Amino acid sequence: MSSHVDNSNKHKHLEFLQSAINRMAGNLFLLKGWSITLIAALFALAAKDTNKAYAALAYFPLLMFWTLDGYFLSQERCFRSLYDHVRRLDESQIDFSMDTRPFKSEHRNTWLGAMFSRTLLVYYVSLAVLLLVLMWFVR
Repeated sequence: MSSHVDNSNKHKHLEFLQSAINRMAGNLFLLKGWSITLIAALFALAAKDTNKAYAALAYFPLLMFWTLDGYFLSQERCFRSLYDHVRRLDESQIDFSMDTRPFKSEHRNTWLGAMFSRTLLVYYVSLAVLLLVLMWFVR
C-alpha cells in the first residue's frame, strides 16, 4: 500500500502563479529600460538645442515610469503572497484562484507601498538627482 499524496493540482496552481509573477517581473525590467532610454533621449535633445525645457520634461516620464513600476511591483507582490498562501494549502483546498484581492491590504503590496519600496525609491530618486545635476550642466 502506497502513501503517495497526489499534489498535481497544487503544483499546477503554483505554476500558474509563478507564470504571473514572471510576467510582472519582466514588465518591471522593461519599464526600467524604457525609462532610461526615454530620459536619455530627452537629455540628448536638451544638450543639442541647449534647451532646459527638454531636461525638465524628462521628469514627466520619470514620474510615469515610477508609477507604472510601482503598479507592477505591487501586482507581483500580491501574486507572491497568493503563491505563499497556496503553497501552504492542502491539496483538497486547491481551487486555482488567481484572485489577489485578499493580499492587497498588506502595506507592502499596495501601489504606494511598492512605489516607495527601497528598490524603486533608490532607482527613481537617483534618476531624479541625476536629471537635476545634468540640468545644471545644460545651460
